[in-house]
Amino acid sequence: MKPKSSVNRPPTPDVADNLPEREPTFQELLNIKFIETGEKERLMELLRERLVDCGWKDEMKSICRAFVKKKGRNNVTLDELIHVITPKGRASVPDSVKAELLQRIRTFLVSAAL
Repeated sequence: MKPKSSVNRPPTPDVADNLPEREPTFQELLNIKFIETGEKERLMELLRERLVDCGWKDEMKSICRAFVKKKGRNNVTLDELIHVITPKGRASVPDSVKAELLQRIRTFLVSAAL
């Protein structure tokens, strides 16, 4: 059985017992550092706040409601809704929010000497 992923810890890879242990990639090391320091959770909270403040969350709700209304409540699956909303949601994150997050990540990387 595959272990569950969590926001607070990186997923545990499925590794056969007879394989030699490999060095973690730079991306894996970064992810571990973000989690261990609590920075990942702080960034996620900042993103949630900014998306609510700029109206993004309400806009996504509106798009979901319109899609469900168009297709009919009993004719929409969660997978279908995710497939429709995900690209629109990613594309509509304001540039200012992306820039703020990127700056916070850069500052963290410099302070963590990575």
